[in-house]
Amino acid sequence: MPLSDVIVPRHEPLRVNGALGDWQAITIKFSGEVLPRERAEAFKGAMFAAYPGDIAFSKIDARNGAVGLIPDNIPKAVVTSEYPVFTPKADKLRAGYLHHLLRADHFKADLQRKASGTSGRKRVTPEGFLSLEIPVPSLDEQDALIAAYTDALTRAAQLEQEAETIERAGWQAFEAALGVAPPPQLPDRPVFVARYKDVERWSHESVLRNSVSGPEQQHSWPLTRLGDLVADLENGWSPKCHDHPAREGKWGVLKLGAVSFGTFNAAENKELPANLKPRPEYEVKTDDVLISRANVVRYVGACAYVDTTPSQLLLCDKIFRVRFRSNSQLLPRFLAEAMKLRSVREHIESRLTGTSPTMKNISKPALRDICFPLPDLVMQQRIVDDIGTSRTNAAAKRSEAATLRRSAWGTFESALFTASEESAA
Repeated sequence: MPLSDVIVPRHEPLRVNGALGDWQAITIKFSGEVLPRERAEAFKGAMFAAYPGDIAFSKIDARNGAVGLIPDNIPKAVVTSEYPVFTPKADKLRAGYLHHLLRADHFKADLQRKASGTSGRKRVTPEGFLSLEIPVPSLDEQDALIAAYTDALTRAAQLEQEAETIERAGWQAFEAALGVAPPPQLPDRPVFVARYKDVERWSHESVLRNSVSGPEQQHSWPLTRLGDLVADLENGWSPKCHDHPAREGKWGVLKLGAVSFGTFNAAENKELPANLKPRPEYEVKTDDVLISRANVVRYVGACAYVDTTPSQLLLCDKIFRVRFRSNSQLLPRFLAEAMKLRSVREHIESRLTGTSPTMKNISKPALRDICFPLPDLVMQQRIVDDIGTSRTNAAAKRSEAATLRRSAWGTFESALFTASEESAA
């Protein structure tokens, strides 16, 4: 059926003179999620009402997926004329069914074809939207499809929560093995006073944690200075590179993103131009430990262990590589974990330099001054194995969640496609 047979436009003008009162402005993401939107400026022009269960879309972004269902937690939504609003006919269509249906690839493609206008400013008109044809099963069949898909999403969310719990427990066990107390609980709505220069130098979270920290921690193992355990911290080379990652058989130079999130990401690199000779002494190797020496505050000092890496990737000059001593009493994997300790992060953020808020630096001497508890090698191996196991188990949960989501969506789309074929026949 065309949408015009199963939904009706809601055209309820509102008088808004600046303040909204109980009404909430919204935004619709490309994912179809509808969220409250804060506006600094006063509202002007024509405004219209929308309520839970209504379907709304962005004229300019509907073709990208910005079609959403007003949720129950926004009881009184307000939109501009750029967001047409529709109400499903209760005897023919469930709003949730339509919301999911319009996320399917073949219906998103139909929406894209409905867009008209100049390149870059194409819009889907209400008339074009209403002319879109959709399969309309019985209400019971719609309810069954929605229930099956929602149940699968709920189970996937539970799996992801279990993964978070496993990872958190693994990290807490790591801290406990070192005798490090967990960080104090931050208040839900923190109110604190800090000097501006501290906020600029440290992250806001570190300033807050510093303000609520308890007595100095006691550790189960002796505190050891990084500079006394390693031979050197070396940084690499950053020539002018292409914007794309290195292609097969080509050399690449790492970007900061290769280490920013605590795990090594070899895909974060740029291809070295053919006219520049690579410097093999900077090639990244398995078992390297890499530390970011420059970035925004949160990612300065980010550390990653290189578990595996393709060949022909070079270290850039904004990343340090740790040079370990022969017969070192420090395991590379253990160092990569110890660099995530709260006390280490506080040390790093207190020693940053640089005037730009988007690019801070940490010097080699400042990094060498980092101290952390150092167990014997046997204990280091045991606790990094334990935290590695927890991450592997968490990754398995996340993979199961992703598979469940794909399978549920595939089942939903398959049902729609079958319904469309039967309708056409």
